[in-house]
Amino acid sequence: MIAFQHSNAPLKTWGAAYRIPSSKVAEVREYLDLREINGYSIQYVPFHVSEHYEEGGLPSQINCLVYIGLPDNPQFLGPQDPQALAEHIVRSQGPSGENKDYLYQLDQALMELSPDSSDEHIHDLARRCREIEARNTSETTRASYMQPKIAA
Repeated sequence: MIAFQHSNAPLKTWGAAYRIPSSKVAEVREYLDLREINGYSIQYVPFHVSEHYEEGGLPSQINCLVYIGLPDNPQFLGPQDPQALAEHIVRSQGPSGENKDYLYQLDQALMELSPDSSDEHIHDLARRCREIEARNTSETTRASYMQPKIAA
């Protein structure tokens, strides 16, 4: 779906697929629905298994449930200014934690999936967020040194 919104989007989207034991499907689905449903739609898409994993007996393609942000969803904002988006990410959090931490973990996971799986947009956002955090930390430290000291 990114390709519809961004003309320079890559043709491949990288990710990981997980097989959930049938005894845990309802529990996992309930958790994911709560975590992902605001802004995302459930879709079933073909997932092409890496050649590395095909050797382990997996088929070359499996059907997967994914949560995708579609343009017709009221929460979908479309393309954003990267710096403004990074500023928003740094100061936002949800029930699962701080948005910047999720972004950093996503960036790291994508880099580790494959030599080709790094996402330029995600990596750029993570870099911008780290720069904002460093700037904010520096400003906070500087401000604390400038506070008048009161002797007791």
